[in-house]
Amino acid sequence: MTRTRPLRADAARNRESLLAAAAEEFAEHGLDASIADIARRAGIGKGTVFRHFPTKDDLLAAIVLDRIGALNAVGGQLLTATDPGAALLEFLTFAARQQRQFDMSFLHEVGDINPEVIAAREEMFRTVTALVDRAREHGAVRDDVTGTDVVLLMCAPKHVTSYLSDPPPDLWQRYLAIIFDGLRPQGAHPLPHPSP
Repeated sequence: MTRTRPLRADAARNRESLLAAAAEEFAEHGLDASIADIARRAGIGKGTVFRHFPTKDDLLAAIVLDRIGALNAVGGQLLTATDPGAALLEFLTFAARQQRQFDMSFLHEVGDINPEVIAAREEMFRTVTALVDRAREHGAVRDDVTGTDVVLLMCAPKHVTSYLSDPPPDLWQRYLAIIFDGLRPQGAHPLPHPSP
C-alpha cells in the first residue's frame, strides 16, 4: 500500500475517483459492496481496481486513510490557531461535515486493517488530544473533558440525525452546537464517570 514514488497527475485523479466511487458504494451497501460494482461506478474495469488495490481490504484501508488523513491535516493546521476554542469547533465541524457526506460508520467494523491505518488513527488521537488540551488551557473547554471524550463525540452529530427518516441536510449542525455547548465550562456539572 505504501508507494515509493508520487503518482502521475492523471493516475492520482483516477485513484481519487476510484476512492470516491468505492466510498459511495460502501456507504450504500456496506462491506458487501462488490469490486465489480465499484469499478462500474468509477467507469473503469475491475482489473484497474485490482492494479491499484490488490484486495478489498487494501481498498477499505485506502478509504480509511483518506478520511483520517484529511482529519489529521486539518487538525494539524488548527493546532497553531490563535483561538483554541474556535479551532476545536472548526475541527469538529469539519469531522461532522465529512461524516455527513457519506455514512461510513461501517468502517469502524473494519478494525485495524493494517499498520498504516493504526498509525493514522493514533496520530488522529494525538491531534485531537492536543486540540482539546489547548482549548482547555485557554478556558474554552471544561477541565474534565479529554481528547478521548471528543474523539468519541466526533460522529455523534451525524449518528443522531440518522434516527429520522428524512432529516434536513444541515440538522447535524444543531447537534454539534449542543455537543460543543456541553464541552464549555460555563454551567458545567461534574461528569458522573471518568473518561475511558
